[in-house]
Amino acid sequence: MPEKLDDVARLAGVSAATVSRALRGVPGVADRTRSRVLAAAAELGYAISPAASSLATGRTGTVGVIVPYVDRWYFSRIISGVERVLRDAGISLLLYNLGDNPGRARFFAGLPLRRRVDAVLVLSLPLTEVERELLLGLDAPLVTIGTEELGADSVGIDDHGAAATAMRHLVQLGHREIAFIGERDPIPLGFTTPLRRLAAYREVYHQVCREDGREPEAAFETAGGFTVAGGERAMSGLLGLPRRPTAVFAASDEMAFGALRTLRRAGLRVPEDVSVLGFDNHDLADLLELSTVAQPVAELGERAGRLLLARLSGGKIATSPAILGTRLVLRGSTAPRSPR
Repeated sequence: MPEKLDDVARLAGVSAATVSRALRGVPGVADRTRSRVLAAAAELGYAISPAASSLATGRTGTVGVIVPYVDRWYFSRIISGVERVLRDAGISLLLYNLGDNPGRARFFAGLPLRRRVDAVLVLSLPLTEVERELLLGLDAPLVTIGTEELGADSVGIDDHGAAATAMRHLVQLGHREIAFIGERDPIPLGFTTPLRRLAAYREVYHQVCREDGREPEAAFETAGGFTVAGGERAMSGLLGLPRRPTAVFAASDEMAFGALRTLRRAGLRVPEDVSVLGFDNHDLADLLELSTVAQPVAELGERAGRLLLARLSGGKIATSPAILGTRLVLRGSTAPRSPR
């Protein structure tokens, strides 16, 4: 087998060490050189042994991804972005889906990624001190998306600022009775993103109420579980209130989709009777004419992938969180408040 590697090196016109790095997907090999090596290896029928590569380098060529719900749109889009970057570097993903609190407890009790990954990526999951120390104890780069953890690189957005921008848009349209569909304590898995968006809603809505000399309507805050079905239920509850809101800010597009369905079934027009504003810019948002806050979900994954590659190659990177921009996308689901 060593002779075979040397044969590939001679055919590609590079050193045996370069052949080894190129075939293992190690960063630092020029794309043109890697292509020559791959072509030479294919011509000679040579394939490097993953097990031998791992033993020789101490690397597995794998990044572990800890994801709360692998089947949800937001997380699947992030994973797609991460995978696109790491795949080009010859690195695979190993997904760990937590699902719920018992699943989370089992994962950290057994820590199945030990000695199986070169780095760890955590998606939107605030870690306890014990969990953080367990992951840092793997002596592997740690990157988080949507949270900031001591000892880890992080990528995210300004959730509070983006949600406040959405709320101010509704206020500028003349809406004063604005409801919120999101989450309230206790938040599943301890997510902090719903709380940041809720805090922004309260900040703007309560300011409007103070200006009007009235008390905020506590019933305007309702939980939708970040799912379409949850958004439907939440909107049904809002329609049952003595005073119906003229606008709804949903902390995710999927909850907004559910709200739109409930409004349509109730015979109400959007946006003439009720304006609806979401958050995410889901793939279906344009189809459903949903106004929303667009966040760069796939780019979050790509940026995290590049951070992981930089750490694995020993490169210098910024230690401060990478905060990506958001933008308000206006479609047909929001309009000026109609007089009642």
